[in-house]
Amino acid sequence: MQHQEFVPPEELQETIKCFWYNNRDAGEASASFEVIPDGYAEIIFHFGGPCSIVHQGNLQALPSPFMMGLINQPILFHTQNRLQILGIRCYPWTVFDLLGLPAGKGGVRMLEHPIANLQSTLCQWMEAGNIAEAMAAVQQYFLQARAGIAVNSMLYKAGMAMRATHGALHVSQVAAAAHATVRTLERQFKQSAGYTVKDVSGLLRFEQVRNNLWLHPAISLAGLAQELGYTDQSHLSREFKRYSGTTPAAFARNAKKRKQGLSDDFVAFVQA
Repeated sequence: MQHQEFVPPEELQETIKCFWYNNRDAGEASASFEVIPDGYAEIIFHFGGPCSIVHQGNLQALPSPFMMGLINQPILFHTQNRLQILGIRCYPWTVFDLLGLPAGKGGVRMLEHPIANLQSTLCQWMEAGNIAEAMAAVQQYFLQARAGIAVNSMLYKAGMAMRATHGALHVSQVAAAAHATVRTLERQFKQSAGYTVKDVSGLLRFEQVRNNLWLHPAISLAGLAQELGYTDQSHLSREFKRYSGTTPAAFARNAKKRKQGLSDDFVAFVQA
């Protein structure tokens, strides 16, 4: 498996965390991989092998592109043969404005959007093995999209304050950092992200616990709970199981086993 991340141009850094490329070869047999919740929304282009999820008990093929908004439970994707992915990792409070779509909840979302017109061009570059040109085409699309919208500076300040503290700030502190009232912030945040400040803060904190457990499986949960603003270790454990479906201890054990059997590039999926 190969994974690369690309820093966006300066003009996009208020709306996009990074662009990324992933290449995995599952072989002829069907394989699955799990995506665990974090604090980002992803726009996904895929090429080669099929990409599917289980929806209402049935395996449903995903179009390219599709969007994966904030999720509160792991999602299992299924693929076969060689699957290549180009991803755009967006801040949840900017992704809908960037695409010109109404905000909404939900995990995987099919995109009926002009961005889908990029698929044929990207497919040509991917078949030629020219990842750089494919990524340049994606970046150019978003540079043009960004030029047509006004980024909400209040939401940007709020979002950056939340990310800087890993979701540990109370909503009143987030509002103060954004120079807004709590009521105004909550209203505009939900309009743009589809979620409340508290919803996103919870995912940001979980993301940090998950990352720490992956990188340092033996880390003290009590110390981590104190550092990230949980009431206590039990509070951290409940919230972790809510988002991951497993306990922190079980996740740490599994992380240790998987790291022993996988190359270092698997860690690239973990955001610092």
